[in-house]
Amino acid sequence: MHGVLVTNHYLKGEKYDILHKHLMDSAEKIGISLEHITNFQAIFSVEKYDFALFWDKDVQTAELMENRGIRVFNSASSIALCDNKVSTYLHLQNTVKQPKTLFPPLSFFSQDYSDFVEKAVAVLGLPLVFKECCGSFGAQVFLCRTTDEIMSHIGEKPFLLQEYIECNNSDVRIEVVGNEAIAAMRRYNPDDFRSNITNGGTAEPYEPTDSEKELAITACSAIGLDFGGVDIIGGDTVCEVNSNAHIINLAETTGIDVAPMIFEHIGECL
Repeated sequence: MHGVLVTNHYLKGEKYDILHKHLMDSAEKIGISLEHITNFQAIFSVEKYDFALFWDKDVQTAELMENRGIRVFNSASSIALCDNKVSTYLHLQNTVKQPKTLFPPLSFFSQDYSDFVEKAVAVLGLPLVFKECCGSFGAQVFLCRTTDEIMSHIGEKPFLLQEYIECNNSDVRIEVVGNEAIAAMRRYNPDDFRSNITNGGTAEPYEPTDSEKELAITACSAIGLDFGGVDIIGGDTVCEVNSNAHIINLAETTGIDVAPMIFEHIGECL
């Protein structure tokens, strides 16, 4: 197989370099020819690859590659569903348990959302969680205890409000490949309700229950992911689904490297 790893042209840093090198090395070890290009280069590429491992959120470029006849993992549509938290919520609403979520109606100009916030607080209670619709590593996520706090976070970007579920500042991340829950870790942050490792959280290996495994697999399948990381709180509630979860943290915590399994799954699909 001759494939291509596509990453973001503008995201730079050691953690990205380590991840990209790991994916390239993993492919080489199992005999897969893999090039590495950025989404900028992908737009202008005329190369015909057997597949693209698309480790980015650039939905339009992923769809462009699909239109050129390249099988993209994960698909453009599944990346789009994961990247927008409202889209994730709506797509899974009748499939898995999620925190109660409200989002403002579409507006074409800057609005005073105080009426919406007042009604949302009446439904969701306080404290509640404010999230921008698009974001990673727990950024643009805030625990708000008053309506003034909520209003202070509202800017030009789309947002949602979500009920706060007490979970002792911890969650479970389960990595799914194909229809199998491969590895899991429990994340905890004593100083922040966001348990993301990037925000100072710590992680330990975790053995998920059968119901947690099934929940993660169901969420990934419903969204159309070939692989993904599912965050679960309270043992039964899906908090987030990630199309390109940072698998290095998972490997360092659990000793399980999912990269070869991703490539094996790709091979089975082609």
